[in-house]
Amino acid sequence: MNMYTILLLAACAAMASADCGTLQRLLVKKEWSTVFGSGVHREKFAVKLWRQVFSMDPSMRGFFENVNGDDIMSAKFQAHSQRVLGGLDMCIALLDDEATLNAELAHLKSQHDAMGIAAENFDVLGESLLYVLPDFLEANFHDSHAWKDCYAVIKSGITG
Repeated sequence: MNMYTILLLAACAAMASADCGTLQRLLVKKEWSTVFGSGVHREKFAVKLWRQVFSMDPSMRGFFENVNGDDIMSAKFQAHSQRVLGGLDMCIALLDDEATLNAELAHLKSQHDAMGIAAENFDVLGESLLYVLPDFLEANFHDSHAWKDCYAVIKSGITG
């Protein structure tokens, strides 16, 4: 193989990994289905995620005053947590259905705009997600760039 072929292949690989493309979407969807799972597994993931979110930015508890955000183990907060993660679950499931994803993101945008949730708050959630994912996927966590890029699609749709 000559040098130009190698450079072209490297450039193509870089471009393919630079966004939430088909392969990245499939990887994120597969890993999310493992992490989010069902039952107690979901609850454990949620608790670890929110602990990380609130340790990174304690002021974010203020968004959860109506659902007992000071006690993430309370039934009220746990129920809300599952609604929030259910929304993320839906967005991840729709990553390969752009029209439906955009409709869902527009709906979520109107809800989050009304609550005054800023783009920076979604950054904290995204960073926290990347922090806890490896704990639940272990050796099966493959590509933080795919997660960053696909989460960016969701975040930008909600924060506009």
